[in-house]
Amino acid sequence: MKLATWNVNSLNVRLPHVLKWLEANPVDVLCVQETKLTDDKFPAAAIEAAGYQVVYTGQKTYNGVAILSRLPITDVVKNNPRYEDAQQRILAATIDGVRVVCAYVPNGQSVDSEKYGYKLGWLAAFRDWLHEEAQQHPQLAVLGDYNIAPEDRDVHDPVAWAGQVLVSDPERAALLRLNELGLKDAFRLFEQADKSFSWWDYRQLGFRLNKGLRIDHILLSPALAARCSACVIDREPRKWEQPSDHAPVIATID
Repeated sequence: MKLATWNVNSLNVRLPHVLKWLEANPVDVLCVQETKLTDDKFPAAAIEAAGYQVVYTGQKTYNGVAILSRLPITDVVKNNPRYEDAQQRILAATIDGVRVVCAYVPNGQSVDSEKYGYKLGWLAAFRDWLHEEAQQHPQLAVLGDYNIAPEDRDVHDPVAWAGQVLVSDPERAALLRLNELGLKDAFRLFEQADKSFSWWDYRQLGFRLNKGLRIDHILLSPALAARCSACVIDREPRKWEQPSDHAPVIATID
């Protein structure tokens, strides 16, 4: 089974990219973030025509998540049932015995903003709910845009970014608490090239100069991590015309 995650930064704009990428990379499951579409505008027919079932939950202009699957989707849950939130950021489903969680973690804006406090509170509630999910589902995969670079090696310039949102110590500690549930960062199960990132700012030639961050992650329960044979970042779509600022991340489960 191949599992992938991709923040497309507007599915309305990036639908042709998603379909093109799936044709070349027919993963079994793709978790999508930042669809930025209300449910009545979601392009389900185009995705189904490409051979994928799809479930989604969205809102206008912001957020929105979806799970695309070549396999049957069951037991769908929208949002965190333990945390009241109008923002559409979480979608969970069971696919071929694997509990798949698609998550779009809040950005936080800046460490001195109210949105940063919201992010930390959201992550604490997310951790509590995932603890329950992990107990019920030994095969658990949590994919998404976490908006956190776990370590300095996941940041193009750790000194310049020190203390800022996406790399601050409280955010990293919150991510570590997810790892303490037994969840493993699939990307770090393997040797990887230095300066491997999944997001690059559109400004200041961010992608061309590889001034990026690794903030898109696939976390796997021990049962899945033991069967994971590869995890890669596909930089190719970031080179396309009008790209998302994120690249897909793919994990292979044997």
